[in-house]
Amino acid sequence: MAVDSVTIALVGSGGAGVMTAGQMLLDAAAQVGWYGLMSRSSGPQIRGGEAAALVRLSPKPVEGPGDRFDLIIAFDWQNVERFAAELPMTAESVIVTDPSQGDVPAVLAASGARIIELPIKELAGKIPGGRVNMVGLGAVAAIVGLPRAGVDAVIDKALGKKGEGAVKASAAGIDAGAKEVAGWGLGLALTAPEARTGIRWNISGNEAAGFGALKAGVKFCAAYPITPATEILEWLAPNLAKTGGLLVQAEDELASINMIVGASFGGVPSITATAGPGLSLMTEALGLAVASETPVVVVDVMRGGPSTGIPTKSEQSDLNIAVNGLHGDAPHLVVAPTSIADCLFTTQWAVHLAEALQTACIVLSDQSMGQSRAVVDKPADQPFKAQRLLADGLDSGELYKRYAVTASGVSPTAVPGMPGGEHTADGLEHSERGLPSSQSSDHHKQLDKRLRKLVGHDYGIHWADIEGDGDVAVLTWGSATGPAREAVARLTAAGHKVRLVSLRLLSPVKPELIVEALKGVSRVLVVEQTHGAQFHKHIRAHVDLPGTVSVLSQPGPLPIRARDVQQALASIL
Repeated sequence: MAVDSVTIALVGSGGAGVMTAGQMLLDAAAQVGWYGLMSRSSGPQIRGGEAAALVRLSPKPVEGPGDRFDLIIAFDWQNVERFAAELPMTAESVIVTDPSQGDVPAVLAASGARIIELPIKELAGKIPGGRVNMVGLGAVAAIVGLPRAGVDAVIDKALGKKGEGAVKASAAGIDAGAKEVAGWGLGLALTAPEARTGIRWNISGNEAAGFGALKAGVKFCAAYPITPATEILEWLAPNLAKTGGLLVQAEDELASINMIVGASFGGVPSITATAGPGLSLMTEALGLAVASETPVVVVDVMRGGPSTGIPTKSEQSDLNIAVNGLHGDAPHLVVAPTSIADCLFTTQWAVHLAEALQTACIVLSDQSMGQSRAVVDKPADQPFKAQRLLADGLDSGELYKRYAVTASGVSPTAVPGMPGGEHTADGLEHSERGLPSSQSSDHHKQLDKRLRKLVGHDYGIHWADIEGDGDVAVLTWGSATGPAREAVARLTAAGHKVRLVSLRLLSPVKPELIVEALKGVSRVLVVEQTHGAQFHKHIRAHVDLPGTVSVLSQPGPLPIRARDVQQALASIL
């Protein structure tokens, strides 16, 4: 009988090709009409060491990891114990192992999973130019019922440039793996994909964030490479150039943030990307952007912390520094995508908001979205662009007030080269003209206007994703949204009424909108991937949540799964 979802782990040491095989598996599934999600697990080493490609396939869109791994295929078992906790299995799971690589590690065998031997290395050795990862790919494709046409199309595209020999060797390896597992009857064949129209993308969260920046009109990026944000820079470098923009690899994070502040002051929409350690270094310059009302966007692809932490694992624990990390009263924007596909919209929206409100905006993505790939329906086009309120009438003879106190809090801005728009812009408190001032009247006026323009802005429907109804609600954000959405869908299908509220706008908090979204709710489950329940505390500082409140706060590197949310909800239903 066909299944609606299958979760697979391909594991092995660096150089075994597990990531290549996993990527090809996802690409082949997309070719035949399935959806999928591929994340990865690896250690902090630069080369070699343990690695795993974690792939979930389904005929329906996939936004989070499966509850368990249905199939694990090992090219070797090097250091697998380092991430065994990330590979939950049950007695219904299957482990495929090469007998030449030794016994299945006890930590995995203890699950009671069925163990089957497959001589992967031997089969690859019989093929001139054969690779173990292609044998493994062939075996997995046959087990899950992936049509060969999809695999062949991916091989031709991925390896065609390497010559006919490489294509033939890979095809032979896939044939060998598929032939060896024929007749196993593991019950892991996936339901045939539904007939669908429209365009689908195979994209990572980091690529989507870069694309969102381009769609909004960003023309300059300065950044220093850091895991897990580097792919944003790698994607933007060639694509910014195609639009007449420019990317500069700065010498460090301090330089990169100051470069984009300078470029933005010159009138160019600008962005940088980093991770937690880099964001820490950028906070002083972000305060400068707030004080000088210069729009900048920082995409923080979060990883485990504190300090260097766990660079290759995911966590949502930069929330506190993103919201509260600037010194002084420095109101700014913090937004978070709710899925891999939403990294595009949220980054595009962030650029629009930063430019419209003349402030700094931090986008909180994370490793589980940024470095994972998903097959998704093409996101709908959105109108949000970088557009500033520019000053006019500067030749009237009146002295230009760059920081004029307005009803909205947004002051018309002049960029260098506009006659009559000369003004001082630095980190000192200032008068409406921009002249440095320590007078309480100027300080209070400027504090009020910088806050007023954020809290008074109409963010429309995009401040949160709100789905379902009922007196039980899941309140969440970021990458925890996918598992929460799946858990809510399961309970809804079982006859329960549960609603989902996932915040995209994290700061400023809009208490009245949250209260309205939770109207009629008597029980709330807060779901987040932090150790200290940062999100729960952040919201509770502004909003009295209704009824009984429970918290599922699980730090990384273990991902939150739909079963975790479902179990937490079951205790309050």
